[in-house]
Amino acid sequence: MEQTLEIIGTIVGLVYLWLEYRASIYLWIAGIIMPAIYIFVYYDAGLYADFGINIYYLGAAVYGWMMWKYGSFVRQKLHLHIKKEGQQELLITRMPMKYYLPLGIVFAVTFVGIAWILIRFTNSNVPWLDSFTTALSIVGMWMLARKYVEQWWAWIVVDIVSAGLYVYKDLNFTAGLYALYTIIAIFGYFKWKRMMERVVE
Repeated sequence: MEQTLEIIGTIVGLVYLWLEYRASIYLWIAGIIMPAIYIFVYYDAGLYADFGINIYYLGAAVYGWMMWKYGSFVRQKLHLHIKKEGQQELLITRMPMKYYLPLGIVFAVTFVGIAWILIRFTNSNVPWLDSFTTALSIVGMWMLARKYVEQWWAWIVVDIVSAGLYVYKDLNFTAGLYALYTIIAIFGYFKWKRMMERVVE
């Protein structure tokens, strides 16, 4: 059953990745289905931090949908919005410098906090790697919801570390998915960068 869910999750993950690469708002639909599947896969594999973050992903997907569809109101003062089919949609932009320090602090506190919980209260044998990818994913998901082009760099690191972690945990389909994520995330960064530059021009 776990392998079946893992295969289904991998397929949904590929769809999600393709939609993210194209900067399609429909990625958030896949972003609801995929964590719902992986909640069971990660719990069964003893990856408790990854299990927990998929609960976060469910809520973040709803937030991401709302931000991408209506988030231009947040940026109206910067005049970074366009109209599409009667709605103002969020554009791809660079992340303002003022967010780097707060996000760095959120990452550090979350990383240490999750690792402490895993060491203290679970039988996880990979608490530091599990907490690292979880903490960075929390930051990366927030950046994705805000449509910042730098979100790809967070995912590149997460994908590389996760691929190795899942090989160790014998989740081979998921490891292959994350190896592919790494490659496409690199291309995704450059595609988003081009899309952003075209709008500015």
